[in-house]
Amino acid sequence: MEPLERVLREEWGRLLALLVAWCRRVDLAEDGLADAFEAAARTWPEAGVPARPAAWLLTAARRRITDALRHEVVAAGKVPLLEVDASVQQHAQRVLAAPPEGEAVTDERLRLVLLCAHPALSREAAAALTLRLVLGVPTEDVARLFLVPTPTMAARLTRARRKLAGARFAVPPPDELAARIDVVADVAYLAFTTGYAPGSGSDVLRADVAGEAVRLVRVLRSVLPPEARTTELDALLALMVLQHARRDARVVDGRLVLLPDQDRRRWHHDEALEALDLLRPLVGAPPAPYLLQALVAAEHAIAPTAAATRWDRVVDRYDELLALRDSPVVRLNRAVALAERDGPEAGLAALAGVALPGHRLPSVRAELLARLERWDEARLAYDTALALCRNEAESAHLRARRGLTRGGRSSASP
Repeated sequence: MEPLERVLREEWGRLLALLVAWCRRVDLAEDGLADAFEAAARTWPEAGVPARPAAWLLTAARRRITDALRHEVVAAGKVPLLEVDASVQQHAQRVLAAPPEGEAVTDERLRLVLLCAHPALSREAAAALTLRLVLGVPTEDVARLFLVPTPTMAARLTRARRKLAGARFAVPPPDELAARIDVVADVAYLAFTTGYAPGSGSDVLRADVAGEAVRLVRVLRSVLPPEARTTELDALLALMVLQHARRDARVVDGRLVLLPDQDRRRWHHDEALEALDLLRPLVGAPPAPYLLQALVAAEHAIAPTAAATRWDRVVDRYDELLALRDSPVVRLNRAVALAERDGPEAGLAALAGVALPGHRLPSVRAELLARLERWDEARLAYDTALALCRNEAESAHLRARRGLTRGGRSSASP
């Protein structure tokens, strides 16, 4: 990975949070940081990567923000330039020297997440803005997660930023914090999804992004009063940890490896055991979306082999989930589970009427058709999936699977 790309993934959220705390403007902070990265892309290849890349970017962003503030003041004609410069410098020193008095959390990114979960925003807007600002997820990938066109998502993000103008950058009091837990949980899981199944680029898995989402939930649980912790928050952490425990088995020599074909010796079993311990006291709790998904993941974790998975219980969990929250994604996953329990014909029948943008629906159809030896239909479905896929690793996997149909054979399950 290139140095600038590494810094973008590892430092974007922290740097942006520092800049928002400093200038109290999300729009200025984001524009200034983006300009700093653009300057680095021009400068670093010739001048070399600085010893402290994050500090270089932070300084460059501050300069651009200061220039933007000075231009705004000049346009308004309200105060002398020197007074603006002095005010900005004093504010920067005051904010960056220490977190606000009484702050229970010192993690800047968590404060930024809580800002994005502000009550002024809808839950969807909060999640989208957090993905974009905290983790630097490209707008195109955020749009894919929300199943909308990229221009639509770009407009939503702009409106969300405007609504946060003047909002306080701090951890809210316990009563208000509790009201935001569900929003932050949804944000964290969407962030995890961007790392676990990148929509674009060359990566099979962005373990750093997925790991950051897991860390976000851990930090949130650690700062909440015991009475504010919820079953769903514990279930969410268990779900994410169970999936993240498989990260090293999902990729072999840069190739995507699907769950049935993974070498389970490469799973992080200590993490899986931690997640199962979290789930144990939740068994028997009222059905809830994250809990049901975590119980599905647990079925995979406790099965010694893919063939030993209790698909009957997995289908039952998806049936419960559909009753709570019907969605094309849940129906797609249920169809895969049905195919494993009752055969590919049952899986195809369950897909009838499902509409889902992107390549995952046609890729599952292609696999099921191949298992039924309906080769021409399978190749057509693979072609459809390939035309829609924007992830290079997944495209390579689909091309390989399609290649198997030319000889009239297919061996792997979805």
